[in-house]
Amino acid sequence: MTESPTASITAVQEDIVRLRLDDAATGRLVKNEVIYILPAREPEQRLKAEILRIDGDQADAQVFESTGGVGLGDAVEQSGRLLSVRLGPGLLGRVYDGLQNPLEALAIGHGVFLPRGVEAPGLDPEAKWSFTATRRSGDKVRGGDAIGTVPEGPITHKIMVPFDLDETLEITWIRDGSVTVNEPVARLKAASGAEREITLAQDWPVREPLPRRIVTAGYSSRLYPDQPMITTQRIIDVFFPIAQGGAACIPGPFGAGKTVLLNLIARHSDVDIVILVACGERAGEVVETISEFPRLKDPRTGGSLMDRTVIVCNTSSMPVASREASIYTGIAIGEYYRQMGLRALVIADSTSRWAQAMRETSGRLEEIPGEEAFPAYLDSAVKSVYERAGVVKTNDGSVGALTIIGSVSPAGGNFEEPVTQSTLAAVKCFLGLSYDRAYRRFYPAIDPLISWSRYRGQLAAWSAQNLAPDWSEKVEAMTALLARGDEVSRMEQVTGEEGISLEDFVAAEAARFLDMVFLQQDAFDAVDSSSPIARQQALFDMVHRLTTRRYAFADKEAARQHFTKLMGLFKNLNYAATGSSEAQRLATEIETLDKTAT
Repeated sequence: MTESPTASITAVQEDIVRLRLDDAATGRLVKNEVIYILPAREPEQRLKAEILRIDGDQADAQVFESTGGVGLGDAVEQSGRLLSVRLGPGLLGRVYDGLQNPLEALAIGHGVFLPRGVEAPGLDPEAKWSFTATRRSGDKVRGGDAIGTVPEGPITHKIMVPFDLDETLEITWIRDGSVTVNEPVARLKAASGAEREITLAQDWPVREPLPRRIVTAGYSSRLYPDQPMITTQRIIDVFFPIAQGGAACIPGPFGAGKTVLLNLIARHSDVDIVILVACGERAGEVVETISEFPRLKDPRTGGSLMDRTVIVCNTSSMPVASREASIYTGIAIGEYYRQMGLRALVIADSTSRWAQAMRETSGRLEEIPGEEAFPAYLDSAVKSVYERAGVVKTNDGSVGALTIIGSVSPAGGNFEEPVTQSTLAAVKCFLGLSYDRAYRRFYPAIDPLISWSRYRGQLAAWSAQNLAPDWSEKVEAMTALLARGDEVSRMEQVTGEEGISLEDFVAAEAARFLDMVFLQQDAFDAVDSSSPIARQQALFDMVHRLTTRRYAFADKEAARQHFTKLMGLFKNLNYAATGSSEAQRLATEIETLDKTAT
């Protein structure tokens, strides 16, 4: 940070300011650098901002606070660092705003209504952590190498050499002990003789992919995603799987159940770390999430779900600029845990609000607008977010994954709008929510006729090895059955039941049976809300057999009655715990009913 102001304000437009260097010969402006505005009218305040665009000795910056009271000639301090996130032990269980200010600490220090310009450290500077060194003095290390560990909740937190170091260094001193995040635990010496102290924490620019330098240097490497992320939601895991390290989107209109579905995925997916980014959502939904997660039981550990969760929230009432930064903050935290060899999941809700924040900022910068006034670079911005997902083989050979799932809230459920279309071009799994299915109480309201996943073929080898050799063929057959059932239903609406053949009627009943008993799950039932992959396999095999066998019903009424009885029994089976006497009884009744069908 500069000791004295180096620039001054020359223009103010809402949360965008223009500044000019006081001395262009010696001063230097850097894009994405953090600056602080010192309003002359309120000298005790320091307003944080980020440089967006540079024009010679002038720059435009977005301010992360209200600019009320900022005037021409107000002094500006340069921090000399890019907009960054503080990485280290103490992230888990915290609730941050988009700039990594812990909201609880701010509320304790300043009350519920925060004054402008207040900040708090992202990691508690007073907390002590038990550091155990895994390297010795004299060892050679590189950027991203682990030098020790710290226990943090349910995980072992690796303390790593700063990721911006792309040369080999020697450890000249290292110690064990109980330390804070700011106390040195090791000292490194470069070939030039320069030394650098290492603490438990390090900073990283949020807009730069964390493993970029160490992957370029060959210390770590990116791998092809070849394993699924099991969400325990049948329609996703079987029909539209998401790979560990993959990217998916969930667009849908208001009231289609996005929030409930995302919470189920966050709670039950087989990942080690969950980062929830509430970006521009209504304050009521964010407060509900913050209040609910600490009370939820983690199905993996038995403790609180919050113990392995980080929440980054910027509601629609918070400054637009910090809303735009929140997604990058969440992804940088996810990349950090991936570099430890852990599986991290970032859920961004909603990327539409993030894109709207970019649109507002772009408009104030007077940039040439694209479709629906979104910036012309919307496509590249969306892709730059989802491209940070992936699987990485770290320096020590462990494999970590970062999966990104973004929800999209298109106005009126219009999937043709720019944000949805840009997102579809960037992801490999599209889970489209349907208002019609939600209106009929078909939850999750994922429409199987418009959704798709390119990971299904990518994960075919895993499915063949771990589920069944013909798993992909079975799923394709069930997908075709759903399409045929929809076609017959549309035909029936025009011609009536008399206008379709008995064979088509049976196919439509089988498709309805598949939809009702397998694609739908009760989010509020202890058993049906989460279906492990082994249970999914058993249920799917049973449904596949019942819907693909040949029937010879006497008439349509006999077919209707058979599938109605079958549907009732199967729905009850979904609520019965695996291996229970109730599940065995229902399975027996289903087999008996199937044998009576001609």
